[in-house]
Amino acid sequence: MGGDGGCAVIIDGLLQALEHHDHIRTMYLVGDEETIRASLGQAGHLAPRIEVVHSPEVLSMEEKPVVGLRRKKKCSLAMATDLVKHGQADAVLSAGNTGGMVAAASIKLRTLPGVDRPGIATVIPTKTSNFVLLDAGANVEGKPRHLMHYAIMGDIYAREVLGKSRPRVGLLSVGAEEAKGNDLTLETFKRCQGLDLNFIGNVEGHDLFGEELDVVICNGFVGNIVLKTCEGLALHMMGWLRDELTATPIRRLGAALSKNAFRALKNRLDAENYGGAPLLGVNGVVTISHGSSSARAICNAVQHTVEAVDHHINEHIIDAVSKANAKLANSKQEPTAAQA
Repeated sequence: MGGDGGCAVIIDGLLQALEHHDHIRTMYLVGDEETIRASLGQAGHLAPRIEVVHSPEVLSMEEKPVVGLRRKKKCSLAMATDLVKHGQADAVLSAGNTGGMVAAASIKLRTLPGVDRPGIATVIPTKTSNFVLLDAGANVEGKPRHLMHYAIMGDIYAREVLGKSRPRVGLLSVGAEEAKGNDLTLETFKRCQGLDLNFIGNVEGHDLFGEELDVVICNGFVGNIVLKTCEGLALHMMGWLRDELTATPIRRLGAALSKNAFRALKNRLDAENYGGAPLLGVNGVVTISHGSSSARAICNAVQHTVEAVDHHINEHIIDAVSKANAKLANSKQEPTAAQA
């Protein structure tokens, strides 16, 4: 119920997803039943796989997540998360309040064993591929241990869902040298060096859109700024390009001859190809979509949510995080050469 375009757009995308995925047994639509059924119509042959769960409240975009969830225990976002908590559903997807979804998942589902903080993993396109940015805004603060877990979770998501055979993991910092950065990145660098990952060290902002990265880790404050900057730049660049290409008759002719190339570029930059970002590290599969998501974006978000469920990414995360935490604990107990 939290999407900018109303539930009709969300439902349209969900119906498309049901058409594409025969193995989705049940799609729970949580929200105001009257509004949902009016948008749903008869749903044709898909109706037997749809169940409407009435929720009398909505957590608005303006409300503070934790306060709002306490006041509105029957809001659609909270009730949808409860379906996963109680084992009725395998995953939850929302285009509503992002902070509310993070809070609901953290409070109701809890984090996976060994994981302290969840992180939003956003897939960002490059020239020929893509990379995962983690954390993209679930937690503005971060400690080295949290970023170490983000590296592990990002690696698993890149392998299991995006099909990267051995993801290259980079730590976003102000310089490529090991000694560059602040206390957070310096300590995170040391911890990531000891992980069973293809850790390539520090990376800078100008490295993001090359072809040498599959996973980029940072705290949520930095990650959200990077994400919003990339989205804004891509949007404005396409507008600037359109203005320049239509400025004169000759340019318009050139644009007409190159329209397929521009269409391909626009498609590569289209965030709706993924439609949503997984919230990794919680005890359930959670996907967060943008409030302005179109039906196509929602359909694609369901696709990647299904893949996360099918690949059992949480089981992989629990195992990898457990090993990393144990290794870190052992390294702290071992005396240094000077102490010995």
